[in-house]
Amino acid sequence: MEPSLRNTLLTALLALVFGFLGAATWSYSGLADNRTRAFLLEKPEILQEVAEALARQESSERLASLGDDLYEPFPGAVIGNPEGSRVLIEFSDYNCGYCKSSLPDVQRLVDADPELKVIVREWPIFEGSEDAARMALAAGMQGKYREFHEKMFEFGPASPASVEAAARAIGLDMERARADAASEPVSVELVRNMTFARSLGFSGTPAFIAEGTPLPGAVGFDRLKEALDQAGG
Repeated sequence: MEPSLRNTLLTALLALVFGFLGAATWSYSGLADNRTRAFLLEKPEILQEVAEALARQESSERLASLGDDLYEPFPGAVIGNPEGSRVLIEFSDYNCGYCKSSLPDVQRLVDADPELKVIVREWPIFEGSEDAARMALAAGMQGKYREFHEKMFEFGPASPASVEAAARAIGLDMERARADAASEPVSVELVRNMTFARSLGFSGTPAFIAEGTPLPGAVGFDRLKEALDQAGG
């Protein structure tokens, strides 16, 4: 760990431990130069825990700043119970291998919990995936979002041919779907999702928010369920 970062974390830990603003002004050469500093240097894992705690706090603050808008899905772009009392948000890309590997985890959560509402935020950051994201939202407008979402991962990687094949496989009205995919509301939604993701500090897909807990990366079924259960309990 770089000395400057270690010094910052030491000061932050002292501020957290002692619980008042004055702690944040203590210098590394002051109070941090006593037995407290020695203890922390002997247990570097504590510094990592502090770094993670600070990151979670920052994520929570960013999340709060977005307000209710984040929880308003694009029409139809929901998996599970649209009126569910528990909410999981997923930022996803059809050309993201980790998103594909996370699909069974989300399916398990939905199938096991009738109160779970999964809001999928289409965030096409990989080359060639925007057409698939647009068609997914168009499918949502026809009430077939989950069908397309799952079929697109099955038929992927995303390309004009696979997008067309997935859309036809689930029986979309293709003329309407093409028009909707190119529409202004869909374009606005993609920009909106990108803005949300960047505001939250997410750097890639998948990224989740489980009942208010930001979880970047393919964290797996157990971690998603744990975050949902903790919020509900």
